[in-house]
Parts: sequence; structure tokens; C-alpha cells
Amino acid sequence: MGSVWLIASGKGGVGKSTLCASLAAALSRQGAGVCIVDADIGLRSQDALLGVEDRVVYDLMDVARKGCAVRQALVSLPNEDNVSLMAASQFARAKDLEPKAFTRVIRELRGEFGFVLIDAPAGIERNLRILTQCEPDETVCVLTPDDVCLRDAARLCEVFADRKLPTPRVIVNRLQEDLIRLGEMRGAQACADRLGLRLLGEVPEDPSVYRAQLNRIRLTDIDCEARRAVERIAGRMRGREIPLPRYGAGKLSWWKRRRLRSLKEV
Repeated sequence: MGSVWLIASGKGGVGKSTLCASLAAALSRQGAGVCIVDADIGLRSQDALLGVEDRVVYDLMDVARKGCAVRQALVSLPNEDNVSLMAASQFARAKDLEPKAFTRVIRELRGEFGFVLIDAPAGIERNLRILTQCEPDETVCVLTPDDVCLRDAARLCEVFADRKLPTPRVIVNRLQEDLIRLGEMRGAQACADRLGLRLLGEVPEDPSVYRAQLNRIRLTDIDCEARRAVERIAGRMRGREIPLPRYGAGKLSWWKRRRLRSLKEV
């Protein structure tokens, strides 16, 4: 039986879906069979991120309503034999998804894949609460190191606790080492400590991520620091002990401190 990971975020725009797609590819290249379930009903994105928009015939709602078999709704990725996608419906609404039907779909996928990654919608509204009934093995909270995101992440964790889900592990995205060293941005461990949660991984700000999206290239096909960060997280998800890089832990050189001037009010 595979493990089910519910990947969520308290607010949108933190890079959760991009991270989920990259983790699937990284897990696949480490030998695991992976299925991504895009559960953002009405606002699907994984098919575009993975470059398979024109191959989606059936979606999650079709399977939930027994309009097709699970296998019919799975889209395999080119050059990624171990990764499959179950796309979200682009025109349905979250309230149309029955919790029991969704749980049935996830249980069937659990029996076929080593990892089932559920890309949950951002926020804590009804569409997320429906997904919490599928009994995930692990939950992940993706956030960026700012006060608004930390506050929303704390609220998300309260929802998970109310639903008696596994305590979330934290992935801090878009870290900027220079700002951390200047004391203007929290480091990943500081974010996790503020929430009282375990740190699963940290990903630095890297222009290669957006360039890969623009050019329809998978992050795992590019030699960059963000890719290496994602690969470390995938290794930890598989139970390996991999040290955290602690981005921004070192000191800035004197010339960089001089160049990076503090913000001044005008």
C-alpha cells in the first residue's frame, strides 16, 4: 500500500502546485511510483504545469461520479513513466464532490502507487475540508517566510487538528539567503519553530523555476539549486535522513553588506 500526502497551503501564491509537480518527478526518479491528484476543483493547474493539457479526457469528478474507471482518468507523463496525473474538473464546483466518493478514489489509488500526492486548493474553505476526510498518511503545509503566510498557515494547522489529521510538516519556499543574513527575512527553521512544527524542507528563491515554467521544461531537468532542494525533500519523504541546507545561515561578506543597503523611508 502506498502513502497519501495531502499538500496544502494557508494562502495562494506560495508555489504549492509547482512544488507538488516537482516533488512527483523527483520521487519518480528515485524509483517511486507517483500519482498526483489535482483536487482544486474548478481551478485545475497540474495539467498545465506538467504539459499534458491536451491529453486530459476524464477528470476527478468523472471518477467520483463513476462515469469512468480510475485507470481511464489517469494521464501518464511523457518521459516520466512512474508519474500519473488525475486532473481536477475545470467546470465543476467544490460542493459537487462527495467526500465518500473522493475517499473511495484515494483508497483505490493508494493500492496502485507508492505515493499519492493530493494538490489541495489554497485556503481553508469547503473544498479543502472535503479532502480532509480521505485519511491521509501525512500532511504538508507549504508557506513563504512572511507574516501573512505564517498566520494563514497557523489557521490551516488548526483546521487539520480539528479534523484529527496528522500534524503537518512544513516546507518553506522562496527563501532569499541575503535577506535572511541581513535579518530582514526569517529562515526556514525559524518559520517552523514559530508554528511549532517539524521542518520537511526549504527551497530557495530561484529564477530557474519560473523560466522552466515559461519554457515548458520540468524543474527536475535543470541543474539549479531549487532542483537540488526538491530532491532532498523527496528523499526525506521516502524516509532518508538528509541534512537541511539552512539557507542564509552564513554571514554576508563585507562587500555584499555594503551593496545591500537597508530600506529607507521617504
